[in-house]
Amino acid sequence: MIAAVSLDADNQWSYMKTHGDAGWESFPSYLDVLVPVTCDLFDELGLKITWFIVGQDAALPENRAALSQLVARGHEVGNHSFKHEPWLHRYSRAEIREELARAEGAIGEACGLRPIGFRGPGFSLSTDVLETLADRGYTYDASTLPTWIGPLARAYYFRQAKLTAEQREERSMLFGRFSEGLQPNGPYRWQLPSGRRMLELPVSTIPALKTPFHLSYLIYLAQASERLLDTYLTVAITACQRLNTPPSFLLHPLDVLGGDQVPALKFFPGMELDGARKREIFLHVLGRLKASFDLLPMNEYARRLNERRDLSLRVAR
Repeated sequence: MIAAVSLDADNQWSYMKTHGDAGWESFPSYLDVLVPVTCDLFDELGLKITWFIVGQDAALPENRAALSQLVARGHEVGNHSFKHEPWLHRYSRAEIREELARAEGAIGEACGLRPIGFRGPGFSLSTDVLETLADRGYTYDASTLPTWIGPLARAYYFRQAKLTAEQREERSMLFGRFSEGLQPNGPYRWQLPSGRRMLELPVSTIPALKTPFHLSYLIYLAQASERLLDTYLTVAITACQRLNTPPSFLLHPLDVLGGDQVPALKFFPGMELDGARKREIFLHVLGRLKASFDLLPMNEYARRLNERRDLSLRVAR
């Protein structure tokens, strides 16, 4: 069975911005550390993946050297918006068009490739976003996370954050509603109001249970017990195989970087672990996935799924 691997390259400033921390406007970055370390890990595993890049990072000259390594080392790039605002679903159609176009231009200039896939920041999505992706010739969207625990994650995040009432309102749909757990877990196609269709590649959760198993959650479990991590991952792999759900596995920078490397983000779950320990877990988990699935970057995953005629259709409203 095929599976996809992708990494949302959320930078230090974007975590600080969503958290309401001062100083994010200077765009502090760890990309110069993240990119070579993570590419080395993928080389060790013999894997190529898709990196979803934030346009603001690609637009800054000081990040160009790091980001240019991605394609040079065989990876793909996708669009992760320009400003990385998890309230993208509140944007007007014109604002969405500008957001995507600015990101495309910056990513293309920095990395040498125009993205053909999109993932909304904080899994933010709307019908206007999907229509604009279709307008601009995108092959797929990857912005849904079919889980019921989103409001619990949001409540935890709000408890840790320093947000004004206006900022809390902007972030009121961060990580989605409980009803997100009713969304399909496997790939499907959106039927858009314009009559067009768009391939949707959800970030996989455990089939039936609808609980996340991307690496950030597994690292959190590993703090309690590595046996717990392995048991949970075994359940996820077995459920995907038995229910014929080709998984899309999600990574984040803080799955590789620890609190010792990015002390400004120690508020984030799992940052009690140092980077060396996280990288051990990274290799262990990706190694197990590689033994169970044919791991692909998102563009090839999308191409193979687009050849299937049995994907379900969901109406976008």
